[in-house]
Amino acid sequence: MAADARDRLIGAMSAAPAPVPLADAAGTRDTPRPLVAHGCWYPSADPTGEWVAFICDRTGVPQLWTGLANGSEIHLLDADPDPVMEVSWSPDGRWIAYTVAPGGGEHTRVLCVRPDGTGRRIVAGADAGSSAYLGCWTRDGSAVAVTVAEPPPPTGLTVRTVLPEPSAPDHGTAFGDPPTGWAERDGPATLLGGTGHGQVGPDGSGPDHGTGAPAGHGTGVAGRATDGPVHGTAGPDGEGPGLDGGGSGLDGGAPDRLTAYLVDPSGLGSPVLVAAESGAATLRVCDVSQDGRLALVRRGPRGRREAVVVRTADLATGSVLRVGDGDPWIGRFSQDGRTLWLRSDHERQFAALLAATLDEDGGRVGLSVVAEREGSDLELLAFAEDGRTAALAWNVRGASELETLSLSTAARPRRVPLPHEVVTRITRAGPAGGTVLALSGSQRRPGVWWAPPGGLSARTPWSSRDEDAVPPGRPPVRPVPLRPTARDGVRLGGWYYRAAGRDAGRPGPCVIHLHGGPEEQERPVFDPLYHELLGRGLDVFAPDVRGSSGWGRSFVDADLGTGRFAAIDDVADCAAHVVLDGLADPTRLAVMGRSYGGYLAMASLVWHPELFRTGVAVCGMSDLSTFFAGTEPWIAESAAHKYGHPVRDRELLRSLSPMSRVDALRVPLLAVHGEHDTNVPPGESEQMVRAARERGLPAEMLTLRDEGHEFRRADNRRLFRRTAADWMQRHLGL
Repeated sequence: MAADARDRLIGAMSAAPAPVPLADAAGTRDTPRPLVAHGCWYPSADPTGEWVAFICDRTGVPQLWTGLANGSEIHLLDADPDPVMEVSWSPDGRWIAYTVAPGGGEHTRVLCVRPDGTGRRIVAGADAGSSAYLGCWTRDGSAVAVTVAEPPPPTGLTVRTVLPEPSAPDHGTAFGDPPTGWAERDGPATLLGGTGHGQVGPDGSGPDHGTGAPAGHGTGVAGRATDGPVHGTAGPDGEGPGLDGGGSGLDGGAPDRLTAYLVDPSGLGSPVLVAAESGAATLRVCDVSQDGRLALVRRGPRGRREAVVVRTADLATGSVLRVGDGDPWIGRFSQDGRTLWLRSDHERQFAALLAATLDEDGGRVGLSVVAEREGSDLELLAFAEDGRTAALAWNVRGASELETLSLSTAARPRRVPLPHEVVTRITRAGPAGGTVLALSGSQRRPGVWWAPPGGLSARTPWSSRDEDAVPPGRPPVRPVPLRPTARDGVRLGGWYYRAAGRDAGRPGPCVIHLHGGPEEQERPVFDPLYHELLGRGLDVFAPDVRGSSGWGRSFVDADLGTGRFAAIDDVADCAAHVVLDGLADPTRLAVMGRSYGGYLAMASLVWHPELFRTGVAVCGMSDLSTFFAGTEPWIAESAAHKYGHPVRDRELLRSLSPMSRVDALRVPLLAVHGEHDTNVPPGESEQMVRAARERGLPAEMLTLRDEGHEFRRADNRRLFRRTAADWMQRHLGL
């Protein structure tokens, strides 16, 4: 790419972010007494490995803290009430970068602060209407990568697309121009449950349930991916990468755009543009090579993520490789930049550790499998600073197994014992090779553990103790795994929590709780909501219906298009499984879920109205058309892959919407929503509650103040749990 072409691309973007100094955080930096039973998570160690930055909600709000890895001393670095979401300590130790959600909403900004709490400043996301996301640090700590998402430009302004000069390598295309069809859901497919499945609604009827996607769009259940970009059908005019062609937004207008920069927090150096993307906004800079020539960028819509090697000199693409959903920190360059270690499910059902050999331009000239496990995803990946060893966390049917691996020798991986079921984050600590782990489990709140080289993991003193997980006299419940079979023969998963004190063999009232995503997975981790329900005498079954992660790529993609009718049926089949197994009382079943799980809860109530006595829908979509019209534009771009295109698949979306079948609703409904939710706007709950009331059914809505799509404040989470449990007790006759 010539210099003038690069200038045109930069000129088409909005102004690069500039650091905005803030006053030092108000409030004490001593250790406040915990106001609530707290959790600690998302650790990031300093270069020495002696100190750890982390998120803790001991004051009731997730805030930024630092603490000794092997001691009790901790400090509050930012006392502002805005919830903190991600943390990253710079390699040179001078800065701590972190992401906050102002007002608890969905728009975020990136800040930096000195380890002593001074020098606090906004690095990106200060402009109204924008959001910023945290990327990696450069190896020397001189700059941090940030991604800025902004609304579409005014009518008439377009983002220039730049193509490489004729002399560029064949594998290089300008990063500002994603490959044709990259955002589509078409392509090679493995259809679970037989070729005829999903052509009509779940009860076998015809047009009333929708007959599927329009011609040419198929069921979209993807299996094996092709090498490099995902090639599907381009937009109607065949011109561009957007869902409507030509890079346009879902409504035919200009798409949202993301730009990624390397920013010097001190403001002494100018921001450097690394990448740009329009639509399907998931852009994140995951690593920069030691010499700064190459950047590893993750892009693409849900279910079609790609790892892209970008040449920083001209923004041209060196190579593209498919990677799975899940943790965004997908890999790292070797010290010499000639090898890319990558967590990828390229041409496979489960993610593994791959090694891509690169040429001088970042093009891929070789690919090999370094570590894999049959039937298990590589979920988390972390590297020692010298790049010689890696820590790998494997997802084994929902629980974690951790091991360390030498990347320079043929030594077998070394298993690392874990005191709890699930690893949520790994960070390498110090030059000696120590590790800091964020752990969660069914018996404890999230905490941070320090693992010295070759030693056993030890809980940090400032993490919550296991005995503080639940109130005295109410022991935590360890769930048992279940594997229901759907009516079409597909194996499902999940975890069953049985309330204490019930006689063995006696069925009890049960809540079917559905996770979000839909690509999330139910894990055996501590959930205060579950323990609130269990304390009221209610069992909880938390299943993985099709569309969930952890069970292979085909299972994740099995709910695409008309396959979502089968996912709705999966909920009923899971309820039938626990009833037939003698665990649950068929006369006292309820369904509940959050986000996509909230949608699925409402869908289950109107598709299977005879099955449940009540339901609770949290931040769920009640009408997919109004959801697409009201959500953030970049979320709409990415969600179209999962649910269907709001224009081309309009009839399918109508058929899949609970509001289209609301006349079938027969039971009381509670809806819960955060007032600042722009992922799934509160109107989605409001219209479902209003429709239920118009039909004479008991229906209420709880709106949580200063919350977005996630509920982060302790008082609001407590109010939500108690309100939901009270509702269940009342309508299940307890």
